[in-house]
Amino acid sequence: MAFDIDMIKAVYDRYPERIAAARKVVNKPLTLAEKILYTHLWEGEATQAFERGNSYVDFAPDRVAMQDATAQMALLQFMQAGKDKVAVPSTAHADHLIQAKLGASKDLQEGINKNNEVFNFLSSVCDKYGIGFWKPGAGIIHQVVLENYAFPGGMMIGTDSHTVNAGGLGMVAVGVGGADAVDVMAGMAWELKFPKLIGVKLTGKLNGWTAPKDVILKVADILTVKGGTGCIVEYFGDGAESMSCTGKGTICNMGAEIGATTSTFGYDDSMRRYLKSTGRADVVELADQVAEHLTGDAEVYANPEQYFDQVIEINLDTLMPHLNGPFTPDLATEVGSMTEKANANGWPLDVEWGLIGSCTNSSYEDLSRAASIAKQAVDKGLVTKAQFGINPGSEQVRFTAERDGLLKTFEDLDATIFTNACGPCIGQWGRYSDPKNAPKNSIVHSFNRNFAKRADGNPNTHAFVASPEMVAAIAISGRLDFNPITDTLTNKNGEEVKLDPPHGDELPTQGFAVEDNGYQAPAEDGSNVEVIVNPESERLQLLTPFDAWDGQNITGAKLLIKAEGKCTTDHISMAGPWLRYRGHLDNISNNCLIGAVNAFGGATNEVVNQLTGDKAEVPAAARAYKAAGVPTVVVGDHNYGEGSSREHAAMEPRHLGVRAVIVKSFARIHETNLKKQGMLGLTFANEADYDLIKEDDTFNFTDLADFAPGKQLTLEVAHADGSTDTIMLNHTYNAQQIEWFKAGSALNLIKAQAAANA
Repeated sequence: MAFDIDMIKAVYDRYPERIAAARKVVNKPLTLAEKILYTHLWEGEATQAFERGNSYVDFAPDRVAMQDATAQMALLQFMQAGKDKVAVPSTAHADHLIQAKLGASKDLQEGINKNNEVFNFLSSVCDKYGIGFWKPGAGIIHQVVLENYAFPGGMMIGTDSHTVNAGGLGMVAVGVGGADAVDVMAGMAWELKFPKLIGVKLTGKLNGWTAPKDVILKVADILTVKGGTGCIVEYFGDGAESMSCTGKGTICNMGAEIGATTSTFGYDDSMRRYLKSTGRADVVELADQVAEHLTGDAEVYANPEQYFDQVIEINLDTLMPHLNGPFTPDLATEVGSMTEKANANGWPLDVEWGLIGSCTNSSYEDLSRAASIAKQAVDKGLVTKAQFGINPGSEQVRFTAERDGLLKTFEDLDATIFTNACGPCIGQWGRYSDPKNAPKNSIVHSFNRNFAKRADGNPNTHAFVASPEMVAAIAISGRLDFNPITDTLTNKNGEEVKLDPPHGDELPTQGFAVEDNGYQAPAEDGSNVEVIVNPESERLQLLTPFDAWDGQNITGAKLLIKAEGKCTTDHISMAGPWLRYRGHLDNISNNCLIGAVNAFGGATNEVVNQLTGDKAEVPAAARAYKAAGVPTVVVGDHNYGEGSSREHAAMEPRHLGVRAVIVKSFARIHETNLKKQGMLGLTFANEADYDLIKEDDTFNFTDLADFAPGKQLTLEVAHADGSTDTIMLNHTYNAQQIEWFKAGSALNLIKAQAAANA
């Protein structure tokens, strides 16, 4: 039986009435995305039609998923909410902190040894608050979600951008920051700008060497890495129905690489087969009762131009296998066209590694099709020219693949079977001892992202994205420009042989099997579970609630930094080596704004401490101001806080004493995160006032007592020469968000409300 079947039943029970209400207000046929969005409104049945790309809407997701790197801060925050249990079904998955190096058993044990403190924390906090925990080695979060939790027509959020993978089972699944996850787990609404809609009509049928991965590689070529921003991509057509469920998941997964909010497919027979094969026939029985609502209306798919904001059509009969890269997932090259392009750009044609796995391509079908190529190589006497690495998506997939001989086939080619974890896809790959000085080289992989240094830390590694079967073929040949459709290879006997097209099983013919899937169910009553965090820990730190507003104007504030140009969440809170401190707010705050360019001098991580006149690193200056009781202000440029939705970029400045961030414009998610942490996120009413800000200014807010929705705030900027400027500041705070500011944070308000209702 499926997890949370009662919740799924409740979702389907309300579908008919909510769809009817949506039809009434929208007054036209509905896409699948619209059906899911309108049936998950926080307010219940729809009373108005929302404007795509403009309306901010509150939603009620059905569930939350978190991976271990992001779950730490999310759950530390949730502990501050005063709740006994999560409000919606939630899970945490230990998959990001295990490095691939020697092989599964040794790497897994090493990962547990290094991260035991974090894993024990996650285990105990999940046990206490009713959260399912998938232990190290259980699998990659998105594959595990697809196998166990995703269901057609549902809505979920997850603290990882590739949460969108669940669209392969007909969900609207969106990657978010930890603060959004905390809101939903605490029983609050989740806000999202109502997305625009891109329709992708798939005709024909995949054949030969072409795989579902090639569909999204082609879409990335068409839309680029920004073309899906603010949109849901909905796939439909006979070509969509002809693909497997896990193939659909692959396509949705890489929607994150075109900036899409999420991607999805309508409910069909492939989903029925997958659900039944993974032990969820009860979900199929429920879904079939509302099947008409779990796909777009026929009129929409017959005349898509009338109902989508953009329509793309791809003929699967003629679609060619692709290699995308290097350094960006939207630089597409059809197989057979690589030689000239690589030579023109100086891309190394010799391939050193072929990697199969990640949340994008680690299903049984993926391994099955790649193994069919590997078996041919063995049978035809070929010697693999590149090294081979495999990351199965879950313990269930690994166990079944081992039972069916797939892993043995890879091992016959000297492949290394890594842990059921993210591994090289997220940079957890012990390939080099000194990656910064590693040589120029090419690798191919079935992952989703291929930015410089992404997989191995080497800026000279040219990574190319392809389907698992194409990765296998290229690894065997050792050549980036190998075209298995036309080219031959020389075997160890000197014979010219040709690889046949891949084949494989959509689902295991003997069914899935597993001895221990790695799942830990939470305690029925977690009240006696103690969450222990060592006060001396470098990696974990219990949070102390931020101070509430004292009701007074913020005065005497100093400028921490005036950031110039692009300032993303990576500039504000870098990742990479800082990943280990994601659960320790004070330690990770040592990366606060170290990547921002100081408008005074153009340096990074160098500002003037106005208390001493000395130059200092940004975090050090912030700590000095905080110790002296002096509030600080950050000033920024356009689209401040774009990029990842990580809440650390808001929590760190708040922790270090920043009271206001004043910019020309915000990236929306970061602006919301600042609000949730009890900070003032404000914009210049006149953008030219940015130029008035001097390095040694003092800032005085004069009318915070009148802080109200739609009302500007006034800032007095006192210059060192005794002159002053009065600047008007805009904001987008609603009444509830102003209460967050007054309480010191959204979590403080939630806790106070919980205590009042106890």
